Amino acid sequence: MIKYGELSTKKDNINLFLKQLKDNIAFALEDMDVAIKFDKGRMFITLNKDNFKKVCDSLKKIFGIHEFDIAYKLDSREVDEIGSSILELVKEKELKTFKVQTKRSDKKFPIQSMDFSRHIGGIILKNIDDVKVDVHNPELLVNIEIRIDGVYVYFNSEKGIGGYPVGVLGKGLLMLSGGIDSPVAGYMAIKRGVKLECLYFESPPHTSLEAKNKVIELAKKLAVYNNDIKLHIINFTEIQTAIYQNCPSEYLITIMRRMMYRISEIVARNNRCKIVVNGESIGQVASQTLTSMNVINETVKIPVIRPVACFDKLEIIDIAKKIDTYETSILPFEDCCTIFVPDHPVINPEFEKAREYEKLIPYEEMIYKAIKNHEVIKISNKDKNEFEDLL
Repeated sequence: MIKYGELSTKKDNINLFLKQLKDNIAFALEDMDVAIKFDKGRMFITLNKDNFKKVCDSLKKIFGIHEFDIAYKLDSREVDEIGSSILELVKEKELKTFKVQTKRSDKKFPIQSMDFSRHIGGIILKNIDDVKVDVHNPELLVNIEIRIDGVYVYFNSEKGIGGYPVGVLGKGLLMLSGGIDSPVAGYMAIKRGVKLECLYFESPPHTSLEAKNKVIELAKKLAVYNNDIKLHIINFTEIQTAIYQNCPSEYLITIMRRMMYRISEIVARNNRCKIVVNGESIGQVASQTLTSMNVINETVKIPVIRPVACFDKLEIIDIAKKIDTYETSILPFEDCCTIFVPDHPVINPEFEKAREYEKLIPYEEMIYKAIKNHEVIKISNKDKNEFEDLL
């Protein structure tokens, strides 16, 4: 039994959200012999007991689920038979204290929720020795939902990861580096219903094959939540070398980021992505001061979303560990954002100087060439991890 949480606050477009959630669950469980149905109150997955653990493990990684419960659907709606069935289920549990909680969405059922809870509680007290009711902190919570389509009983709840179903709000392009921040930013964008594609800038021979494979592995970890990911890999060597040879050292990072933003916007629009997402955090490095972000952002018209902008590093690391990207992110392989870093990068760049310096290189034709020849790797969350041996 799936509970929606935040999704239940949607009104006219709730069916859009629920249909997307149902499709995402069906994709995740397509090889597990399940049946799925839903209404605005609940979603139900009927499954084979043999697949129980696999189904539960998959549901824990699907956005849009607030909570899921292992529920039993009773065959009868007769009060005495419901009581007998619940008693048999409770006898299988080890308990000293319990509480019965009833939700009656079918108002035609003859007994109100509080009265029915007391009725079932009385049956349990009468037939099981040495148990008592504890309404504040029971060992066993007996949940009963009386719905039009049947009566459901459940005891154990699993917390979902919340958020919105992936894809319900369209696509975004994540600027994915090999660092800690950008995978966390991607995860948080996915949580808000954005289906991601990823963009990585490599700069061979200055960046290694190991650095590239590290990013592929990070994309693989994000695909667990995103269903699948298209990873775009841009060869940035020619552009980065031209910047290094022609621009003042203190402006290298500013000009480089302006070029990356331009490329990101074009790749995003070419792939019908509505936003660019990145892992910038205010004040963390020279290019992430408010002045720098303003000068760099000038180059694009597409919205740039920065999910971790107001997080400190320890908060970002905590999330990275939770989503299993941290250990991969700290592997010692440099990306093109960490090579050619000047000793004293400008922290308050000027618009006019940035525009003047980038005129020193024919960046438009180099950007066109880089995008035309870029590599695309498609990654599914159901692929075997073929990249593990490369790291």
